[in-house]
Amino acid sequence: MRADVVFRRSMTGSVLANSEIGKIVPVDSPIGVDERYRLLVEAVTDYAIYMLDLDGTIRSWNPGARRFKGYEADEIIGQHFSRFYTDEDRQSGLPARALATALRDSRFEGEGWRVRKDGTRFWANVVIDLIRDRAGKPLGFAKVTRDLTEHKAAEEALRRSDEQFRLLVQSVTDYSLYMLGPDGRVASWNAGAERIKGYRADEIIGAHFSQFYTDEDRENGLPRLALETAASEGRYEKEGWRVRKDGTRFWANVVIDAIKNSAGTLIGFAKITRDITERRDNQIALEKAREALFQSQKMDAIGQLTGGVAHDFNNLLTAILGSLELARRRVAGDPALTRLIDNATRGAERGSALTQRMLAFARRQDLKFESVDIPSLMHGMTELLERSLGPTIAIETRFPLGLKRVNADANQLEMAVLNLVVNARDAMPNGGPIIMAARTEKVLPGHDRLGPGEYVCLSIADSGEGMSDETLARAMEPFFTTKGLGKGTGLGLSMVHGLAEQSGGGLVLKSRKGEGTTAEIYLPIALQVTVPDVVSAEAQVQMLGRMLTVLVVDDDSLVLTNLSVMLEDLGHTVIEAGSAREALSELRGQSGIDLVITDYAMPNVTGLQLIKDIEAEWPEMPVILATGYAELPPETSVALPRLPKPYLQQDIVRVVNDTINARPRRDARSPAPT
Repeated sequence: MRADVVFRRSMTGSVLANSEIGKIVPVDSPIGVDERYRLLVEAVTDYAIYMLDLDGTIRSWNPGARRFKGYEADEIIGQHFSRFYTDEDRQSGLPARALATALRDSRFEGEGWRVRKDGTRFWANVVIDLIRDRAGKPLGFAKVTRDLTEHKAAEEALRRSDEQFRLLVQSVTDYSLYMLGPDGRVASWNAGAERIKGYRADEIIGAHFSQFYTDEDRENGLPRLALETAASEGRYEKEGWRVRKDGTRFWANVVIDAIKNSAGTLIGFAKITRDITERRDNQIALEKAREALFQSQKMDAIGQLTGGVAHDFNNLLTAILGSLELARRRVAGDPALTRLIDNATRGAERGSALTQRMLAFARRQDLKFESVDIPSLMHGMTELLERSLGPTIAIETRFPLGLKRVNADANQLEMAVLNLVVNARDAMPNGGPIIMAARTEKVLPGHDRLGPGEYVCLSIADSGEGMSDETLARAMEPFFTTKGLGKGTGLGLSMVHGLAEQSGGGLVLKSRKGEGTTAEIYLPIALQVTVPDVVSAEAQVQMLGRMLTVLVVDDDSLVLTNLSVMLEDLGHTVIEAGSAREALSELRGQSGIDLVITDYAMPNVTGLQLIKDIEAEWPEMPVILATGYAELPPETSVALPRLPKPYLQQDIVRVVNDTINARPRRDARSPAPT
């Protein structure tokens, strides 16, 4: 029994002298083993290993205890171990509870703050084991303490980092950040996910993430494909429609990253979703704006080209049509020659119609607005339409009583309707009905194509082949046609579109493949009702009451000669000038000039500049501007009389009559008032 006590005490660092041990222990006892235990404990510096009596008094002290608690053996042996505890722990009775637990359970383990000799604290892991003799009687406690301050600091730093990351994730509201299990079920949920998708955490955690997808995407297996891609490639990213709790859709950017442990085993997915509906809408709006700008630039470029071509072409047509008109009058008794002239006239008129289509597309045609009664206009076109359509096409009209008049150019509107009806005919090779209808519509602010106001919608519908989405998208582009080479100019619909917009309205096409096409022309309601007078050329000359002396100015000799001859044929006296300078010279050198008709596009000095010079010296001199297109500078007076090219003799009579009767006559040579 004595040997056992010595052994146990020697194992933890005996307080007896070695000589005393030698006296007590028999010679044949295993002293070598005891010494090795003592040397082992004395060599440990990372652990404080020491003995306590049953009351907690310290009975031994190893170098490890001395190293991180700071006490020498002679300073601490005989002291109560509670001095290593903080004041708070001593006041709560923790040391006594620790010994009581070890005495009851043979072992106590815990972690907490301990105090060094210098008063500093360290985080300790403490193990207290009960020591018994061979009979099982408690003798004391073996106490092992380890300094875990660095480990505690690392854990605390990791905890703070985790907490900061958790707070970061939870505070993000612009992104939906959450975890998925390997099976795709939601395992976490942040504030952004709740804001974007509408679900609270307790409503969605445990549910499968596929419920955020549309029915179409679920049927196509998109959720499964997303997880499979992320699992195999490590990442999945895509944009598409997603569904909120309330059933509304939003356009989302989705990123799914695979999460694997250190062994490479898949343990779940990190999913990030962002609502980019607004960005997508802005992008679409930007693309539409770019497309509109490109279309505008394209149309402007074609319009500039068209204007130049139209001017030269109209000059030629003016000379041709005017000369043919005068020639026919002189050979009226020769049927063969009259037939040839009529044929040439029709060819020139077709050229004029083509030019008008190009000008209409470019929105540069010279429109003569008046209040138009659509049912009456369509009734007047019946014979023309029947000849154009043939026997297999039937026209049905559906015009309500009391339909309001529209503000439009009647002649150009007839051309537009004829274009649409011919297109409808071509879309029905086996024949069928064409329905012409009209209705009144009130457009509110915010319409994407029309300004606010009241319109009449004139619709022309067929039951033909219809158009695909691709064809419909390009149908109003200039020179686009599906009729084949030589069977269409590709300007028909673009001409109607240009006419409608230049009139203050618009053109809407509705079509589906195999279901026919409906073309709708929106025209603004006429605020004032005007009924044009139909007066013959001879009657207008008689209304004028006298013959005039007219100064004709044009740099094109063909047009100059043609206009002069047509005026002289009406009985007027004509003075010709090939430039603005010559015209001013004639005005200053001749008396009795009643009227000036000048071309617009002339080199060096334009017709508008000439008109300004005339107004400065002869403010009462009536002037008519002859032009091949309507694209004039913004400062051009709206009231300035115009003679559109190409023109016939009756057009000249009408414009001259209106201009002379609208202004009081003064002496052309009288100077301008100062």
